[in-house]
Amino acid sequence: MDLRVHEGEVVAVIGSSGAGKSPSLRLLDRLDEPTGGTVYFDGVGCREPDPQELRQRVCLVPQGAALRPGTVFENVTVSPRLRGDPLDEGRVTALLDRVDLPGYGDRDVDDLSGGERQRVAVARPLYVDPEVLLLDEPTAHLDEETEARVEDLLTDLIREDGPTCVLVTHDAAQAERLGDRVVEFEAGRVVDRGTP
Repeated sequence: MDLRVHEGEVVAVIGSSGAGKSPSLRLLDRLDEPTGGTVYFDGVGCREPDPQELRQRVCLVPQGAALRPGTVFENVTVSPRLRGDPLDEGRVTALLDRVDLPGYGDRDVDDLSGGERQRVAVARPLYVDPEVLLLDEPTAHLDEETEARVEDLLTDLIREDGPTCVLVTHDAAQAERLGDRVVEFEAGRVVDRGTP
């Protein structure tokens, strides 16, 4: 499979369950290693840079929020805390305002709604200002109103910050709304690609 994602582009990946959409994101973030072929980032094979360094530049928002136990603040700052970097409380406050969660820093993530949890999951990678944002079914399991709210948030973030984005979705209409280009997977292979 040969698939290129250009800087600043939003590529929406669609396909049926088991088509290989989510595993492709795990390869891009180096959570999994390819059994054949090579994944390149910025012209360099992804096995060359340190995985932690790569994940500062390429950030994954997993399906279903996948938050850690604790507060919203602790979740947004998990990456810098793991590296022992100093924390910027003002940056967290600004990010929470931006994802429409003002004053939520001290809240326990177990007390959040599905939409609030998803917005925390989106804020977390933004703390490190990634070059590439990988979104795995970012609105799965959300009601229509919350889905529209999270989609609007993602549209604004992508337009304002301009990260390259790979979005995996089961929703072809969402792929058309958000993607600059749509790629269809089947059995781990690209079977179709084009503009929405």
